[in-house]
Amino acid sequence: MQSQLRKFKAAIFQALSHPTRIAIVEILSEGEMSAGAILERLAVEQANASQHLAVLRASHIVVNRKEGNQVFYSLKNHRLVDVLSLMRLYFMEELNESVEMLAEINQQSTGSAPKTDS
Repeated sequence: MQSQLRKFKAAIFQALSHPTRIAIVEILSEGEMSAGAILERLAVEQANASQHLAVLRASHIVVNRKEGNQVFYSLKNHRLVDVLSLMRLYFMEELNESVEMLAEINQQSTGSAPKTDS
């Protein structure tokens, strides 16, 4: 059972492994949206967006419904939005650590630099 769960998690992360697919999930966190509206928000080619939406559909991350000649997409489960929010926090913590480390390095390099007499 544990192995199957790990495979499931890996498949979800693999489906989210492209910035455009993450952007789609973030856009859909606001609610159901037509394919055209998603396309407009992404500013990518229609074929490119369609491929990414197909990956998300195949991974059961998004669902779609047709209304006339339009296709509407929504998130199957909004819990994924929570996961992405946690990833944002993780990123910010990592970024803050890097900034602090760079500040320390900068302070050490300027503090140990030899002074020249003019």
